[in-house]
Amino acid sequence: MALQSARIDVTDRVIGKWNGRSLDLYAEGELIGHVPLPETVPLKSGYTVQNGKVYKDVTATVEPGQKYVDCDGEAGWC
Repeated sequence: MALQSARIDVTDRVIGKWNGRSLDLYAEGELIGHVPLPETVPLKSGYTVQNGKVYKDVTATVEPGQKYVDCDGEAGWC
């Protein structure tokens, strides 16, 4: 039995994971490379980078159990 070398296109299977100052590249769970990131990374509105972490700005209720629309206790409207 003879073996031969071949090249397989895995481009669509490569994923990147944020690692502070670089983007780690993985293919099928194997670390295959690093992409260094610039000092500031332009992100979509609503996302920010701070201390090597990516944050999404969201709006949330302050009190647990409070709903967006609460019934008006005096008039009885919901």
